[in-house]
Amino acid sequence: MVLASAGLLTHPHSADIAVVLGNTVDRNGSPSPRLAARLTRAWECYQRHQCGIIFVSGGIDSSGTNEGEAMRAWLVRRGVPGDRVFVDDAGNDTWSTARHASEFMRNRGLSSAVVVTQYFHLPRAMLALKRFGVDEVSGAYPRFWEFRDFYSVVREAPAFLWYVVRPIK
Repeated sequence: MVLASAGLLTHPHSADIAVVLGNTVDRNGSPSPRLAARLTRAWECYQRHQCGIIFVSGGIDSSGTNEGEAMRAWLVRRGVPGDRVFVDDAGNDTWSTARHASEFMRNRGLSSAVVVTQYFHLPRAMLALKRFGVDEVSGAYPRFWEFRDFYSVVREAPAFLWYVVRPIK
């Protein structure tokens, strides 16, 4: 119930845009299982008309693999029209993704977003978007769990506190 009251829903509110945070992509362009789960969740939002645009954000790793382009290709292969998927290939972290997504939204007159990431990451990702001026933010997460989530949950507490006080530059 805490997740639902915080806007972290398995069935998110309808929004103008879904913002999908990146994760590992293999050298062959295949998303890791964690990232594939996020993309499936975003695809479900699109299919259910809970968002009209999908904004995928990730970086370019040392081998030259572009997370955002790999995410876009995955979604297009599953039937999302290419003109409905926008790539941020400079989303190297949550803060950068929030900055870029909010700017994208402002430039297009969009006001609401659903963030798609892991359950433990949603509060910080949603906070970051709000810090950058997006007032209507909800979240969606895939039903996916890995052993490393133990570490990730612990790491999120100080990271969230940093995002509360971090200066907007």
